[in-house]
Amino acid sequence: MKRKLLISFLFAGSSLLVSAQPNDPVPKANLDLTADLSSIQQPLSKIFLSYYNSSTKFRFNDSVDLKNSKIANFKLNLSEPILAQLRVVPDRTGDTSRRARQAAAKDFLSVYLEAGKITVIAKDSLSNSKVTGSKAQDAYAALKSNVASYDPSFTALYAKYSEARKSKSPTDQIEKSIDSLDNLVKEKVYLSFLKAPATKNSPVAIYALTQYAGYAINPVTTEPIFKQLGSVPRNLPSGKILEERIALAKKLEVGQYAIPFSQADTAGKVFSLASLKGKVVLVDFWASWCGPCRAENPNVVSAFNKYKDKGFTVLGVSLDQPGAKERWMKAIHDDGLTWNHVSDLKYWDNEVSKAYGIQAIPQNYLLDKEGKIIGKNLRGEALQSFLKNLFETSSGTN
Repeated sequence: MKRKLLISFLFAGSSLLVSAQPNDPVPKANLDLTADLSSIQQPLSKIFLSYYNSSTKFRFNDSVDLKNSKIANFKLNLSEPILAQLRVVPDRTGDTSRRARQAAAKDFLSVYLEAGKITVIAKDSLSNSKVTGSKAQDAYAALKSNVASYDPSFTALYAKYSEARKSKSPTDQIEKSIDSLDNLVKEKVYLSFLKAPATKNSPVAIYALTQYAGYAINPVTTEPIFKQLGSVPRNLPSGKILEERIALAKKLEVGQYAIPFSQADTAGKVFSLASLKGKVVLVDFWASWCGPCRAENPNVVSAFNKYKDKGFTVLGVSLDQPGAKERWMKAIHDDGLTWNHVSDLKYWDNEVSKAYGIQAIPQNYLLDKEGKIIGKNLRGEALQSFLKNLFETSSGTN
């Protein structure tokens, strides 16, 4: 259930030069961004501009005070076009009603920034703004408009999912419906955008292909599309990063041997994947803070208890945060995860997760007794069915 059961990064792409030393010249700004919020009636305190630079792991966040003027200006140096977010904060010292303040607090706009002069003119809210000066924004806005046409269908399915969870009813069929709709959006919106001659050289093509590929890239379908893009997006820093992700995905296809790794276990001792050779192993990427992971844990526990005496085991790789060892240990205890666990407590910088190109969790890899990948991202009914076929058929496990 891709759209619901995932925790992942919000933005891909990059821009700001941030590693200058004290004696280095300050990079000259190549973007002049103006946000005119004069038409917004509510008193405003600040406007924030933020984005995530995936190539340098830098999170940019800047703000402009709006108490004296509702016109804000940002000057930045971009190395490539990037998807950013503008967000306003209401002035709570005014006489504005609580409802108006709440509405303003949720008022934001996603905008594709690129070198030049870009102007954002708000109408009655920031989210309802006209953006000029960015061809990338024009392409992005058209793309998101097409995606938004499917929102009512997703909302209805999510409501059914929520109700099923509350009543503890089966959710597998609802999850399949969500995945099916998600795949439809990928084909009808993102793939159509990527195949259009007018957009093959747009920097937004990398964003669109990232959305199409998803958190777990299938190189068989993704690589040909990437190679058909124009030279402009392919040679952007974000394009190079996507190319590297595709290359890594090819090394982690079913039939390939898993990448070996070692990491500290819960007792602080180094534990290696190689030590489990001879067993069928589910390498499970998760974290105590990940709700979808915790929701899936009972299913993994069930599979472990059912097949542990037949040569099956699990190796948990946690993306818990620095200083959160107790929380990690508590989750293991509370969820009854009685298998081996490792973590370096580096959050998204977990060395094993980076080696496997993990962009979202939960994710998993199922390995045979020799360490070869035989399944990926098996959850819920799919995991139970796969293991049943593996262990309860006459062919066995090789």
